[in-house]
Amino acid sequence: MKVLRTYFADPRDGPLPALLVVLTIVTGVIDAVSILSLGRVFVANMTGNVVFVGFALAGAQGFSVSAAMFALGGFLVGALLTGVAIGRFGNRRGALFCTGLLVQFGLLAIAFVVAVVAGAPYGAAARDAIAASCALAMGLQNAVVTKLAVPDLTTTVLTRTLTGIAVDALAGGHGPALARRVLAVLAMLAGAVIGAVLVLHDSPTAALGLATGLLAILACAALVASRRPAAWQLAAPPPSHT
Repeated sequence: MKVLRTYFADPRDGPLPALLVVLTIVTGVIDAVSILSLGRVFVANMTGNVVFVGFALAGAQGFSVSAAMFALGGFLVGALLTGVAIGRFGNRRGALFCTGLLVQFGLLAIAFVVAVVAGAPYGAAARDAIAASCALAMGLQNAVVTKLAVPDLTTTVLTRTLTGIAVDALAGGHGPALARRVLAVLAMLAGAVIGAVLVLHDSPTAALGLATGLLAILACAALVASRRPAAWQLAAPPPSHT
């Protein structure tokens, strides 16, 4: 518990670690929707998407080339446009995070509306539109989180996080760094489980609605937290821990 209190009370990052853990849960929910109902496509993990495109081109059944390409294109556009816009925020991390969450909420809201109107199971056009909108949101998220530079909380890809856990375990490591990494993995797992349960036992639209609602809550929390001037809102110095 002491490690967790230290982690979430870090003056360098303020409330960002806690908010990014919740954002990682959102990623798990969204990937559950994309994998289970959009033609086996990732909207957050582009490595998996490239592999899925290869499977589809080779003739493997159950993979959608169009959805994967829309997801790849949407992700790249989202990351590119966000990268261009980031320069306007200078060193204001708080403002960047709040704005990013609000835009991401809008993109997921569009995907949710398309899902509601189309009804599950989605047709090809609706599936591609949902994949593109979600991928735009995730490209934006990746660009913003990269700029925030909170250690061990990428919110999307866990390869380096899991590697860090393994290295820490072999070295007998412990403390805030290990706690961050374990929390990130558990958050992604929790989001995937929750999203899959909703997709399989209710509908993918319900899972999208949950992700959109969580983003709305996150945006409100970030806005409230950023109203009070604090050191974490400005560009962070290099982390003192690993």
